[in-house]
Amino acid sequence: MTSAATSSPAPAVSRAPRLGVIDIGSNTVHLLVLDARYGVRPVPHASRKITVRLMRYLDADGALSPEGRRAMLAAVDDVMELARESGVDELLPMATSALRDATNGAEVLGAIAGRVGREVQVLSGEDEARLTFLAARRWHGWAAGRLLVLDVGGGSLEIASGVDEEPDLAASVPLGAGRTTREYLPADPPPPEQVQALRVHARALLAPVVDRLATVPAPDHVVATSKTFRSLARLAGMQVEAVGPDDRWRMRLSQLSDWVPRLARLTAEGRTALPGVTPERTYQIVGGGVVAEETMRALGVDEVEICPWALREGAVLRWLDHL
Repeated sequence: MTSAATSSPAPAVSRAPRLGVIDIGSNTVHLLVLDARYGVRPVPHASRKITVRLMRYLDADGALSPEGRRAMLAAVDDVMELARESGVDELLPMATSALRDATNGAEVLGAIAGRVGREVQVLSGEDEARLTFLAARRWHGWAAGRLLVLDVGGGSLEIASGVDEEPDLAASVPLGAGRTTREYLPADPPPPEQVQALRVHARALLAPVVDRLATVPAPDHVVATSKTFRSLARLAGMQVEAVGPDDRWRMRLSQLSDWVPRLARLTAEGRTALPGVTPERTYQIVGGGVVAEETMRALGVDEVEICPWALREGAVLRWLDHL
């Protein structure tokens, strides 16, 4: 008589930790939920983006108004609801230039911490540049050689250069799309003299970074990240062959220089009819375009490749590296 074969239950397969990155920026509050494990490409699970445009709520003293505080906390509550629904195991809340520079930023950050259940990491401009550089390096790989990474955010412009995962040079300049629009392009559409004033301002702030970059080797590959550059590339650039779900875009300086004056002649509402210009970006796309153009020209960059990974992905990668 033979006995029936018995089988052991299959071992349980543990899922990757579910991480929620809350990016509290100058334009949006963005939650990105990913399943992330060291050595494996992070897999997006859910995302929610709430447009706040904090720059419009700053008063003459640089403080966030009560209305802006309410808008910010409402956006945080909204993304936290998705975090709970998604079963997030760990949250990484971080804030960039808008709250970093606001005179009452510490008070607002304390209120946000009470809602998310942990302290919000306030990134310096160089922190932003380094994390964005890490994301671009991992995306493009070692074969890309020395990278020059450009990122136009809402409050600041980040520039980094290097051949390793830590850049040799990381710089932050207060030339974000939202900041420059508020300070230099108040009219809709902005007249030529406002656009020219922004160009002069951008060139002056970029000059010290140009001098610093002259001390490091020239890049083999120039990469641009952020929503501003992606929007501009979809409008003015060239789509190259896609790999998987990721769109690949390139943009030449000549293409950008052709489009920026055309954007400036349109109203914010009129720009939404253009490909790549989303409603939440339409008010600041001219400021972002001028900064992008002047940065490429100052650094002698003829063409950029758009990288789909940026600050949030860099924060995830750094977190995984520290596990």
